[in-house]
Amino acid sequence: MNDIMYLILANGTVFEGKSFGADKEVVGEVVFTTAMTGYIETLTDPSYFGQIVVQTFPLIGNYGIISADFESKKPCLKAYIVREWCREPSNFRCEGNLGIFLKENGIPGICGIDTRRLTKIVREAGVMNGMIAKKIPGDFEVIKKYSVTDAVKSVTADKTEVLEGNGKNVVLMDFGAKKNIARSLNKRGCNVITVPSYTTADEIMKLNPDGVMLSNGPGDPKENVEIIEEIKKLCAKKIPLFGICLGHQLLALSQGADTVKLKYGHRGANQPVVYKDGRVFISSQNHGYAVCGETLPGGAEESFKNANDNTNEGIEYSYMPAFSVQFHPEAAAGPLDTSFLFDKFIQMMGGNK
Repeated sequence: MNDIMYLILANGTVFEGKSFGADKEVVGEVVFTTAMTGYIETLTDPSYFGQIVVQTFPLIGNYGIISADFESKKPCLKAYIVREWCREPSNFRCEGNLGIFLKENGIPGICGIDTRRLTKIVREAGVMNGMIAKKIPGDFEVIKKYSVTDAVKSVTADKTEVLEGNGKNVVLMDFGAKKNIARSLNKRGCNVITVPSYTTADEIMKLNPDGVMLSNGPGDPKENVEIIEEIKKLCAKKIPLFGICLGHQLLALSQGADTVKLKYGHRGANQPVVYKDGRVFISSQNHGYAVCGETLPGGAEESFKNANDNTNEGIEYSYMPAFSVQFHPEAAAGPLDTSFLFDKFIQMMGGNK
């Protein structure tokens, strides 16, 4: 505990900090999130698979660990970097200490690092690989060669699960789904059947869905060739579809659009998005890729754009009952700014009667 640990970036920059959490060395993709709260949700978001996550907010761990706030069963990130780690959390819901949680889950952490300087480097130079190590290596090749691969395969559900409801029957394709997606549908009465990412369109149709939800998830969307083909088959069946984050990207790819990797991505709970009618909503986001709006097919319209960099944040399809968004309407940004999108999906399925 509190041994000296280093973060070594692929560009040669070295940060010295103190170790907390698991005592191990890792290599990952260094990204930052601007969320001021919700570090538990960040730690358990499967979309951070293969990444070393930097919190820009300076104090982390002050309300401890609360299992009810988990977005998945366990953390999928490679490592965790904070400016100051709160060793003595205080909250009536607190169940444990952040450092112990990281240690139990095999996740190394570093505190005492100048996260403002680190964030500026990533923002200006772009997302880059990094290593958490006890000694500075003489050769940086292992850092430079790292890439996030097999991401969805590594985080998807290993079996079908049901969150029972009395309304519409929704199949949730799990590409690394956050738990609150299923909960948001279930709160609206939906019977939610979560299936692994490799489930075929034919297998999904045998479940008699009123609609299909395409979840969030990690990695390069273009890596998921087989999944994209199955989504294309679902589109042909004209069944209502709603995609979130990676699901948004995969749906667009299935319709012939293209995606691109962003310089440093959008990660945080305070991202403004502009709807096509001019209204601005605050959204929660976690993605490093985006759909290229100019590559959308005829009959597909950009519904949302990012207010900061004008990148695509949503698509509506006129030739099939489908729409998608890049951000997370289930993540309580605003705190309820975009939750109406779940109601829109239910109406697309005919409404709960």
